[in-house]
Amino acid sequence: MASQESQGQTKPIFKDYLPGSSDIPQQNMPVEPTSLWKQTSHTHNLPPGLEYLNQLDQIIIHQQVELLEAILGTETSSKYEIKNHLGQRVYFAVEENGCFDRQLCSPLRSFTIRIADNTGREVIRVIRPLRCNSCWFPCFLQELEVQSPPGTIAGYVVQNWDPFLPKFTIQNQSKEDVLKIIGPYATCGCFDDVDFEVKALNEMTTIGKISKYWSGFVNNIFTNTANFGIQVPVDLDDLMFFENSLDGL
Repeated sequence: MASQESQGQTKPIFKDYLPGSSDIPQQNMPVEPTSLWKQTSHTHNLPPGLEYLNQLDQIIIHQQVELLEAILGTETSSKYEIKNHLGQRVYFAVEENGCFDRQLCSPLRSFTIRIADNTGREVIRVIRPLRCNSCWFPCFLQELEVQSPPGTIAGYVVQNWDPFLPKFTIQNQSKEDVLKIIGPYATCGCFDDVDFEVKALNEMTTIGKISKYWSGFVNNIFTNTANFGIQVPVDLDDLMFFENSLDGL
């Protein structure tokens, strides 16, 4: 499905999107884990540009507020800052799709999300086609393809049919199941955070958590922006899959 591209490509593609930041971390420096999974850092064979994830057990995904969307209520392409627990930006993500998809198909719209490091080099590409998320269409549920480096399939996030709970399966590049993501009955998040648990395949052992944070009454009324948090063990090299399932929640 993915087209073959040069894995050594380092040409910055986000120079027009990357905001200025005075607190960009040195990605060679260790980061002290802060969640309950404080463990010794291990080295994994991650794709180029993702080595910094070896040091993290928590990341924050902050959607930027678009002025046009806040004033006119027009759905715009989403942009995200991906930060460590200190609030330092480590990656930046830009959504690409058509105006028709955004206005008429949101939040089921198709999209391509390009994730870049602080130099503007694209390190992850996420592709989602236009599909359903209703239990009435079990053969046409949501599916994400994750590429890292771009052009090389790293894995998938697929929605599983369930009449009550939102459920997803994280798969590797061979479409073999790796982990499960299970959400609550209600995902509207009115006045409270919404937590999705990352579990082992037996759905008994909880490995981590994906949270959609309550953004406040005013923000939820006038914009569609959202903030997310991801907590997983620092030695879990599948971390790169998790952030890419969030836009469909």
